[in-house]
Amino acid sequence: MGLVPIVQNAIPFAVMVSVECTDVGLAVISKAALTKGMNKFVSVVYYNALATLILLPHFIFHRKRRAPLTFSLIWRFFLLGLIGTTGQILYFTGLNFSSPTLSSAMANLIPIYTLFLAVVFRIEKLELRRSSSQAKTLGAIVAVIGAFIVTLYKGPLLLKDSTSNAPDHPQLHLSQSSEWAIGGLLLALTCMSSGIWNVLQAATVKEYPEEMTIVFFYTFFITIQALAFSVIVERNLNAWKLTTLVEIVAIVCTAIFGSLFRIGIHTWCLRKKGPVYVAMFRPLGMAIAVLLTVTFLGYSLYLGSVLGSIVIALGFYTVMWGQMKEKNNLVVDIEDCSLRSASQKTPLLQPSE
Repeated sequence: MGLVPIVQNAIPFAVMVSVECTDVGLAVISKAALTKGMNKFVSVVYYNALATLILLPHFIFHRKRRAPLTFSLIWRFFLLGLIGTTGQILYFTGLNFSSPTLSSAMANLIPIYTLFLAVVFRIEKLELRRSSSQAKTLGAIVAVIGAFIVTLYKGPLLLKDSTSNAPDHPQLHLSQSSEWAIGGLLLALTCMSSGIWNVLQAATVKEYPEEMTIVFFYTFFITIQALAFSVIVERNLNAWKLTTLVEIVAIVCTAIFGSLFRIGIHTWCLRKKGPVYVAMFRPLGMAIAVLLTVTFLGYSLYLGSVLGSIVIALGFYTVMWGQMKEKNNLVVDIEDCSLRSASQKTPLLQPSE
């Protein structure tokens, strides 16, 4: 294998890992801002509006270079925005009830949803007689099992919560368990919307390979839709005020790294590698989330989080192995077809004179 194919495969891998790191970092910052009183609905409006304003010059000055827009594309952008609006509101609500660790754990359901939808819409092939397809299916299931281990099994305490010095209260634990379950359900619905978004975005960028234009319309429509929803749901005008530094930092960072960087990279990788490849990087966020929440938020670390992270990593690398093997098999099949075609055109025995 030459240097060029290695670099071509390494770049999507590196940028997707960086996206997972920023996602977990943003979850930690957003959780801190929500704790300080940031409104979850208003925040979606603010950071998507900021991202749209940042992309506006690019949209204006490159209008002559890009492919023409059609009504069907605009409608698809609107639908992508609607899915994104629903997912982001569900995400912040679920995060408010739970923690960044749980959000990263539940995000491992995204590969299952994405793989299922990609197979249904024939974007991804799944032939269970092939070892590569078996590896992808098994790896996705293992990753989800690891996510449920983190969510449902705590196990012995490894690192104590540095902020908890108060005595235990059974009623408090019951309330926290109820909120944790609600948060988990909302985050599971978020993962379902992410799976739908991955498949629809992959089809869109294949038809219209202008990543930044897609991101611009995506954030633009989310801003309008989230604004309409927030005005109906949130009547308190004080909710629109950003009173602390952490709220402002959360909005700015989410606009730059969450909307622009993350969505831009996802759209690019969806065109290059497909929806399942993008979705299968979600398990890496689990280990990062455990490290950051324990280090910066002082959360307790339990054995279940460690075991679940290991299981998730095994599932992730199993799927990656299956995709690599499938790609290698495709190259071999193409070469075999080329050789057969050449042998049919060239006679084995030349006629003697």
